[in-house]
Amino acid sequence: MSDLIIPVKGIYFDQIKAGTKSHEFRLQTPHWAKRLERRTYRHVVMTRGYPKGGGVEGVTRLTRVWRGYEPRTIQHEHFGPDPVDVFAIDVSEAAV
Repeated sequence: MSDLIIPVKGIYFDQIKAGTKSHEFRLQTPHWAKRLERRTYRHVVMTRGYPKGGGVEGVTRLTRVWRGYEPRTIQHEHFGPDPVDVFAIDVSEAAV
């Protein structure tokens, strides 16, 4: 089983690492639908940007247990002023 690898901005990486952000949001586009719908992964691996060599766990890479996603409608400054449909990927549980 493969891992879902998601590069994230530094601010969101730090929030996930600190435990203050439990979901990573991705727009509901054909690209993300193909990667998420009817798929199962071993882990969700988030990288702080695009680090060399895949990064260092806890510094530039966070590995989380795959807990799936749920569709949501949110309003967030990153996506502009209007509400948008997103995939909310659960990144709340660190992998051991």
